[in-house]
Amino acid sequence: MLFIIFGSSHEDGKPPNPVDFNFMVPKKEISMVPDMGKWKRSQAYADYIGFILTLNEGVKGKKLTCEYQVSETVEKLLAMLGTLDRWIDETPPVDQPSRFGNKAYRTWYAKLDQEAEALVTAVLPSERHDAAPEIAVYLKESVGNSTRIDYGTGHEAAFAAFLCCLCKVGALRMEDQLAIIFKVFDKYLQVMRKLQKTYRMEPAGSQGVWGLDDFQFLPFIWGSSQLIDHPTLEPRHFVEEKVVNEYHQDYMFLECIKFINEMKTGPFAEHSNQLWNISAVPSWSKVNQGLVRMYKAECLEKFPVIQHFKFGSLLSIQPVKP
Repeated sequence: MLFIIFGSSHEDGKPPNPVDFNFMVPKKEISMVPDMGKWKRSQAYADYIGFILTLNEGVKGKKLTCEYQVSETVEKLLAMLGTLDRWIDETPPVDQPSRFGNKAYRTWYAKLDQEAEALVTAVLPSERHDAAPEIAVYLKESVGNSTRIDYGTGHEAAFAAFLCCLCKVGALRMEDQLAIIFKVFDKYLQVMRKLQKTYRMEPAGSQGVWGLDDFQFLPFIWGSSQLIDHPTLEPRHFVEEKVVNEYHQDYMFLECIKFINEMKTGPFAEHSNQLWNISAVPSWSKVNQGLVRMYKAECLEKFPVIQHFKFGSLLSIQPVKP
């Protein structure tokens, strides 16, 4: 399973992935609720969930600040995200009557739309440049919707799909696992939070107080895995501001809580009821298992989210081969 997603390792010097892909521009395949069965049986679903769970296992019990390898591809991805970050600084919000959904976001997005393929080409090894048009689609889908000026878990899923594709073509390898989450995904989250704040983006399909979070889901899964078997921190502690301030540099979960505390006012139990309930769960491994189940049910099995997902040669709508 993992080998299929991650290909060979950096050390063996062979060009990555003997697999031949007929790269194509990904397109939507799930247009009606009955199509959801096709998604759940697809190779894309198996690869996507396999990727999420492999990384979930990889970060178990590890701090953001621990030692890990940072490959050239990871450095290039950080530079790419740095570029997106710089464009936000170069595109200040405009004066407009409505408080939410600042239209300057569309200017920022248009730049990404124009440059995405070149940005992805710069990340890929030279023998895989032909994959850029396919993989760039997931990057463009991962930063929100420029019509509605909103962002949600479907956009976050597109970024995970983008990373999964980079693994499938051999640009990222098995030993990049920790850097994928602790460096690349963490930087992606920083850029998304800046977008959400700067342009006052709306939450896409938010369930309001009953959802886990207005914008993200994956950092709660991976972040809870990091905390499994922690000697002192228990789920009940993350609602304490003191704990969050002390440990957020080490743990993605607490980083998310810190952002919620900055963005929302009033009692935590009222603005983030689901998370408040999670703080009553006795162990981090139970929290982690529960969040994986919830992610499947609330994100991956919800038609309003998956109707926007795009399928190509790397994340294929074809059914899993028995």
